Amino acid sequence: MLHFGKVAAAFTVAATLFASTALAQTVLKSSDTHPDGYPTVEGVKYFGELIKERTEGRYEVEVYHSAQLGEEKDTIEQVRSGVLELNRVSMAPFNGTVKESIVPALPYLFRSEEHMHKVMDGPIGDQIKTAFEGAGLVVLAFYDAGSRSFYNRTKPINSVEDMKGLKFRVIQSDIFVDMVAALGANATPMPYGEVYSSIETGVIDGAENNFPSYDTAKHYEVAKHFSLDEHTILPEVFVMNKAAFDQLTPEDQEIFRQAGKDSVAKQRELWAAKVSESRKIVEEAGAQITTPDKQGFIDAMEPVYAKHVTDPVLQKMVDDVKAVQ
Repeated sequence: MLHFGKVAAAFTVAATLFASTALAQTVLKSSDTHPDGYPTVEGVKYFGELIKERTEGRYEVEVYHSAQLGEEKDTIEQVRSGVLELNRVSMAPFNGTVKESIVPALPYLFRSEEHMHKVMDGPIGDQIKTAFEGAGLVVLAFYDAGSRSFYNRTKPINSVEDMKGLKFRVIQSDIFVDMVAALGANATPMPYGEVYSSIETGVIDGAENNFPSYDTAKHYEVAKHFSLDEHTILPEVFVMNKAAFDQLTPEDQEIFRQAGKDSVAKQRELWAAKVSESRKIVEEAGAQITTPDKQGFIDAMEPVYAKHVTDPVLQKMVDDVKAVQ
């Protein structure tokens, strides 16, 4: 009896350890630079709910918002190396790694958010997804990030002439650096979390982003002049480490892909509501919103396209995007 009891106890301990190990393997970490409640954060949370439901609890997603695991440049390396399983980031930081990601980052390429949706939901979006796999990543979703515009602490921007000499923070992307230079301003790539203090202390004059980011990061407190030039309608990308994805069964891979697709509609709905809410918040707080002559900005982008769209593959993609109605 004593021997049997020892065996039973050992079996119980082993079973407990196995269950704990299995549980640990099912918890996937996902990073986001934005605060809790932000539409991209909530989109990934919804993805996690779908995963948990459809795998009957075999997989769960823990979302680390507010750059808890690092800024985007850091978390991109973490997800590519497998330290992180999932990551929601802007498309632009991938421009130097996945050449096809250059196309959605080009200024004034998309005519509207609806146009961007049609492009990213179609064959061109599939082409970009395939390209990401070469960088060790599986794209599960393209999320909305609206249109990006310039804002600064110095003066209203009504034309390209008003841009000259100003210093703007940009995403860590050569395209964004060259775009700002083409407008006669100076670009300073820096992590998102450093923007507020850099504007406040005069290290930079302003930045460029969408209304929800301008609002939630409180940039409107230190940069009152928002110029609605809408230079890019840049989608966000929600990616998974490819090695982790490849370890899933074919059935679970399909669950993950479908959950990613299903989370897009939810995120877009949340995004549209947040844009309206954020614009109202910043206007009531005293932000001065102006709409410049966009044609002057568009005309200034010729050297940006000449420099970054030299590859025949990219040129065809640009032509294909323009052809989408």
